[in-house]
Amino acid sequence: MTDPTAAPDCGHDAPSLPLDEANARIRAALEPVTERRRVPLRDALGEVLAETIVAADPVPAHDNSAMDGYALRHADAGLDSLRLVGNAFAGHPYDGKLGPGECVRIMTGGVVPRGSDAVVMQERVTEADGQVRVQHWPEYGENIRRAGEDLAAGDVILAPGRRITPADLGIIASMGRAEIWVHRPLRVAFFSTGDELRSLGEPLGPGEIFDSNRYSLFGMLSRMGVERVDLGVAPDDRASLSQRLGEAAQAADVIITSGGVSVGEADFMGEILRANGEAHFWSIAMKPGRPLTFGRFQNSWYFGLPGNPVSVMATFTQVVAPALRYLAGEARPPAPRRFRVPCLSPLRKKPGRQEFQRGRLTTGDDGALAVESVGRQGSGMLRSMSQADCFIVLPAEADDVAAGDWVAVEPFQGPLG
Repeated sequence: MTDPTAAPDCGHDAPSLPLDEANARIRAALEPVTERRRVPLRDALGEVLAETIVAADPVPAHDNSAMDGYALRHADAGLDSLRLVGNAFAGHPYDGKLGPGECVRIMTGGVVPRGSDAVVMQERVTEADGQVRVQHWPEYGENIRRAGEDLAAGDVILAPGRRITPADLGIIASMGRAEIWVHRPLRVAFFSTGDELRSLGEPLGPGEIFDSNRYSLFGMLSRMGVERVDLGVAPDDRASLSQRLGEAAQAADVIITSGGVSVGEADFMGEILRANGEAHFWSIAMKPGRPLTFGRFQNSWYFGLPGNPVSVMATFTQVVAPALRYLAGEARPPAPRRFRVPCLSPLRKKPGRQEFQRGRLTTGDDGALAVESVGRQGSGMLRSMSQADCFIVLPAEADDVAAGDWVAVEPFQGPLG
């Protein structure tokens, strides 16, 4: 870990950390949020579960029919016909018990009558004048969904630390739960740094540009379901940065800045962190996105991202997003989904840093997937992110890629999906 009392340039000059090691250091340092709140079930979608969900009763609660047909006794197989004695519809069970030679008309979801042990599909019978002739007899237990087949009483259904999906809402509702405990959302404050940056609506002077990074960060944070605190743009001076970081620390669990973490005369972030917290590292062996700071400012976790727009998005997805998931209480933040496909484009690559080039997945006439580059890969070319739908992930030791070589791709998902 970088000595928090060391001069910032020492941190900048230190060797860049491999991405996996940087993420491991972050994970080891973080302390997930433990506060929780009780919310109505519909409000829990996308939240992180903070309790163990146990089935109090079996689901389904009773044997029921898997299809429309006739409930009967398997022992009656071979009879010329069965006597129809009633109906069993969903929510309206048949009250009696089947005797020899009897059957009941039943609908999908209907409670299987006592005495019956199989259901024959309606397409396999003929009915006339209350007599039912079975053309193809079902096996014992066929077409019956047993009580507790989905959930048995006492089963642990969902464990804490799971981000709740639409299917989870349904399974919790099937147990009659109207409210559940979830972790409170993370609060994330973010702002851009740079004398050249102007917010939308402001006039541009010579050498000035509009701030795009806050909008990219806003979009990615929104996809992650965190509470967002946009603190605008801070100029490159020590007093302004210190004040803005103090405001952020009062408002949020996590602070994210873009710009101001590279070596340069106007970069004061190292001195500020040294005086108010700690820095764990300053640089990662990743392209785009080498200058990246992780540490603390007062009681808030701090991520200092590069200033280039593509670098902001790449480092957010590879470093910040998994950290936010873990901080939010996710027990097992999902690993990026990667798979290998042929690359249709030649790619330039120098050994030394893991690269995340922007690509676009294609499907050939045979249905096979491949990937192609979206073109120029400069870290300031935000259009490359807009045109892409995946990263082409090239290992640190990799060299140039020839057209036709197989490469690993990581489809845009989560914050980018």
